[in-house]
Amino acid sequence: HERIMGFGHRVYKVEDPRATILRDWSRRMGETKGDLHYYEILRAVEEVVHREKGLYPNVDLYSGSVYTLIGFPHDLFTPIFAASRVVGWTAHVLEEYDDLRLIRPTAKYVGPVDLPYVPIAQRG
Repeated sequence: HERIMGFGHRVYKVEDPRATILRDWSRRMGETKGDLHYYEILRAVEEVVHREKGLYPNVDLYSGSVYTLIGFPHDLFTPIFAASRVVGWTAHVLEEYDDLRLIRPTAKYVGPVDLPYVPIAQRG
């Protein structure tokens, strides 16, 4: 199966309740700003993917449209996502802290090594 970004979830086999909330915010904010462009496109994509693949949206599908309508720059989308995870990551660290076991990686990196650094502005 090929993954479709913004759809499916490891836990929720029905619609992610966060997606329901963000869909509503995307619509409401679009109505307020007089710009339903993002909402209408995402709704159409959501309907096709559900009909053809039986997949429900996850939290990622509508978050970008909400961030855009708020006025966040696109390059802040990933940091905003990461910031929303910090509490969970911190909780995991605190849970493991008392155990003090060394956790070894379950995979080995096999990609390229010793590549030269290319500044972002020079990348193609």
